[in-house]
Amino acid sequence: MAYHTLLFLLVFLPLVLLIYQIMPRKFRPAVLLAAGYAFFFSFSRFLFVYLIGATIVMYAAGLLVDRMQQRFKEQKKGMERAAVKTLKKRVTARERWVVAGGVVLLVGVLAVVKYYNFFAQNLTELLHLFSIEGGLKTVTFLQPIGISFYTLQAVSYIVDVYEGKIRADRNFGRVALYMAFFPQIMEGPIARYEQTAAALWQGAPLSYRNVSMGAQRILWGLFKKIVIADRLNVVVADIFTYYQNYDGAILALGAVAYTTQLYNEFSGCMDIVIGTAEMFGVTLPENFRQPFLSKNVSEFWRRWHVTLGAWLKDYIFYPVSLSGWVKKLGNRTKERFGKHGAKIVVSAAALFPVWLINGLWHGPQWSYIFFGMYYFVLIMAGIVFEPLTARFHERHQNLAAHKGFMVFQIVRTTILVVIGELFFRAPGPRQGLVMLKQILTNFHISALFSAPMAELGLDIHDAVLIFAAVAIVFVVGLLHEKGVHIRERIEKFPTPLRWCSYYALILGNLIFGAYGDGYLEVDLIYANF
Repeated sequence: MAYHTLLFLLVFLPLVLLIYQIMPRKFRPAVLLAAGYAFFFSFSRFLFVYLIGATIVMYAAGLLVDRMQQRFKEQKKGMERAAVKTLKKRVTARERWVVAGGVVLLVGVLAVVKYYNFFAQNLTELLHLFSIEGGLKTVTFLQPIGISFYTLQAVSYIVDVYEGKIRADRNFGRVALYMAFFPQIMEGPIARYEQTAAALWQGAPLSYRNVSMGAQRILWGLFKKIVIADRLNVVVADIFTYYQNYDGAILALGAVAYTTQLYNEFSGCMDIVIGTAEMFGVTLPENFRQPFLSKNVSEFWRRWHVTLGAWLKDYIFYPVSLSGWVKKLGNRTKERFGKHGAKIVVSAAALFPVWLINGLWHGPQWSYIFFGMYYFVLIMAGIVFEPLTARFHERHQNLAAHKGFMVFQIVRTTILVVIGELFFRAPGPRQGLVMLKQILTNFHISALFSAPMAELGLDIHDAVLIFAAVAIVFVVGLLHEKGVHIRERIEKFPTPLRWCSYYALILGNLIFGAYGDGYLEVDLIYANF
């Protein structure tokens, strides 16, 4: 029952909306919680105990930390400064033990069920290289869907309570609903507690505006998913599976096609998720902000998978960069190599774990780790050459402000992103390097117009439709970048014109969607991460 299926769109979602609306306000949060567990059960069956276990851990850890903090506030009244300082150290140490325990439990379960076999296999192979017998046996673990997403939400809650950003919630139902809100269980976005918990528990009645605006966004997400992403799946799967058989031009087409597929798949699903939440009056954080208008890879990652990037920045990058050993390292480097040298060293120390975790978070594969290191190197290169870049912009201000130069930057960034996605989708780093070498050394544009194109399952009608649909998505993104909100404008249309817009989207998905003969049902890509 994925978000794009008829079972979800025509049965589950309408049923939840109906029950939610007819229930008294105080029972509506319970309806959403039950819907979340039912939705989770439809995928993972009784593995929903993982979700409940994670909820209990984060709830208990948050309460313990909050209780220590409140007790400290009471105890320090009337105490001398030195005594308060001593008490503060003791209390903080206890809080850290609780936070560490909660995080280790949450991340430990994720690490075992998702990564144990990967590390076991690689450790065994490493031992065999040195002619050492033995190693770790692989074990089959049952992995619930969405564990990577809800684990990060649970960790953020515990850490935010510890840092005093939020108070621990004593209402277990509200905490459980924050973790189990059904639209975001599978693919996020990764929301913070203060962003959604209150709105979810409010039980606000449905409104025409919320339902209609949410439906608009769902239809738009379906357009990106089933018209573009699913149609490209046939091409992408064939090229990346049989890459040895193709010219570099075909492989380049495959890399571009996969990048296009992934963006429209993931951002389309986010549109469906955010639109579904909007129907209930809940505003989920945006996960994409026109990433393909970025002028460098750092900006791209501020616009792509925004909530994951924000999580890594707040809970990995800042803690590492502000840690004592990194500060000492930065000060020593500054004395010998100046401010820029210190910035390079500190950035490398903080960004390396960020990109290692980013790669591993997607799954236990070397291709994902290579993907993370690829962006680590690119971003570090940007930091290393910052003085040269700044000098260039200072000397050539007119050029830097020219639209043509901006287009060049966007195209350059897009090419780097496409190469990154090639490694991301390739079976492994070695295969990715083979594909890239083939693109660079054996590229013949004529191959795009030769017989093998027909073998990819992409005829002229599909090609025209994909180009047209991608152009529509690009124009909509460009308008959104300029502050033009199309959904708001459609909502203000006269009723006949507004409903014509709705029917146009519905018919467009029905007529041009990739399903039926020649197409297999495509699973949600990010649901597997």
